[in-house]
Amino acid sequence: MQRLNYHHLHYFWAVAKEGNLTRAAARLHVSQSALSTQIKQLEEQLGQALFERQGRALVLTEAGQLALSYAESIFTSGTELMALLRDGRRLEREVMRIGAVATLSRNFQENFLSPLLVRNDVELVLKSGSLPELLARLRVHTVDLVLSNQRVHSSADEPWRCRRIARQPISLVGPPRKGRRAFRFPADLSGVPLLLPGRDSDIRAGFDLLCDQLGIRYTLRAEVDDMALLRLLARDSGGVALLPTVVVQDELKSGALVEYAVVPDLQESFYAITVQRHFEPPWLKALLKRPEAEVLRRG
Repeated sequence: MQRLNYHHLHYFWAVAKEGNLTRAAARLHVSQSALSTQIKQLEEQLGQALFERQGRALVLTEAGQLALSYAESIFTSGTELMALLRDGRRLEREVMRIGAVATLSRNFQENFLSPLLVRNDVELVLKSGSLPELLARLRVHTVDLVLSNQRVHSSADEPWRCRRIARQPISLVGPPRKGRRAFRFPADLSGVPLLLPGRDSDIRAGFDLLCDQLGIRYTLRAEVDDMALLRLLARDSGGVALLPTVVVQDELKSGALVEYAVVPDLQESFYAITVQRHFEPPWLKALLKRPEAEVLRRG
């Protein structure tokens, strides 16, 4: 099998990092034509186009994204080897790239990542987006892990490793009911303005089904896709919000909000999605082994 030309790979890596052939050539002290030729030779060796031109810009293809992730690992390892053998020390910081679905609770994300936030040897890169966007990044190794509240299923073409890391009941929360009797579920549902997740949410679908079964017509004050905004509205609007309590853990602790009721048979699950890698970082194994109760609370 033909061996990879690491000289060509280094030139590709430089262009990918610069995003511009002219600047990369100047930094490498070679001509643009020589640089372009060596990248073409690497593409021929790999059997894949690594860049595509969009106007004046060079944009990585999917194969280019994958090649860049391996190049980053290769050259970082080389730098670590130099530091270790020449200076007797290891590089102190490792980059961890985590993607999270944009609508996922920020509190949950912080709780899950809390062991890494206190480590001096870790640099976190946090990405937010839709699940398809993040899975595309995971596929080409530009993120190491995706956090989602939606399960994905693996196939021969999509070899996802999806594990549930926590599950929490869904509650109705609102401002303290000073001088009023305790909230009665479901009898009092029709008498309060509700703040609900958007209609594409599994939580909303389950809640609407329950209300249909109980014959309840509720008053909708707002439907909100983003959990961070739902948290703010729950805190500031006086409405009653339907959500996992992890979303408003700080407000519940301070007494700004209280839990009115746990909705029966309604839960939200949190998933960690990865792909098989040649070298799985030890921090990843440690994160995924944490007990569910620890993941759902701060610290």
